[in-house]
Amino acid sequence: MAKWLIVTDLDGTLLEHETYSHAPAEATLDRLRAAGVPVAFASSKTAAEIVPLRAELGFAHVPAICENGGGLVPPGRDALPDRSRHARLRAALAALPAALRAPFRGFSDMDVDAVAAATGLPPDAAARARDRAFTEPGLWTGTQADRGAFIEALAAQGVTAREGGRFLTLGFGHTKAERMHQIADEMGCERLLALGDAPNDIEMLEAADRAAIVANPHRAPLPALGGEATGRILRTDLPGPAGWSRAVERILSEEGVAF
Repeated sequence: MAKWLIVTDLDGTLLEHETYSHAPAEATLDRLRAAGVPVAFASSKTAAEIVPLRAELGFAHVPAICENGGGLVPPGRDALPDRSRHARLRAALAALPAALRAPFRGFSDMDVDAVAAATGLPPDAAARARDRAFTEPGLWTGTQADRGAFIEALAAQGVTAREGGRFLTLGFGHTKAERMHQIADEMGCERLLALGDAPNDIEMLEAADRAAIVANPHRAPLPALGGEATGRILRTDLPGPAGWSRAVERILSEEGVAF
């Protein structure tokens, strides 16, 4: 039987939007661990955030996708990413005209308390969220027209902008989809199941063999994706980890995976 790799977004997908709890998915996670089905996290979170969560959930042996595809977190309990790309990103922001730059408030522009207020995280977790190596998430407070000009000006410097569940995230173009295939190749997995809830998950969902769009009542639903008409991609009625659990069990059952 083909070896499966599950690749999942975290916030609003495996983790509840407001509480960040994964409790409703714990029974399914137990079964996946027991069956040896690897679960790779694919998140806008930093390596500092992912490493302890990955260890807590029993998948420290699986590479993870951090900062919205900006980098990979290798297996193990320690991750020391090269921060040079983040320094380049901050330099690109600094090169913008002041009026265009001002409406974007990145995590590096905020102190820990401000990041905690924006994310709902406790201060220690907010400090890990500020520990960037590849990307810069932030809040846009300007007009839609100025937002377009901001994105266009950054694109001229090679910087891309992606909308996630909460923030506009700036980076240098790597995607969750690219990283997903990189991990599958490294682990020798032939089949991919992807789960997500936000626009920055679309490429990953469409690139997987099977996928699920997890309901998130805190944001507008994703547009119809090509694989939905054939049943390759499904949508959950339940949000967050409850929907995640039901989707994983349904899809793996349909694919004849015993776990």
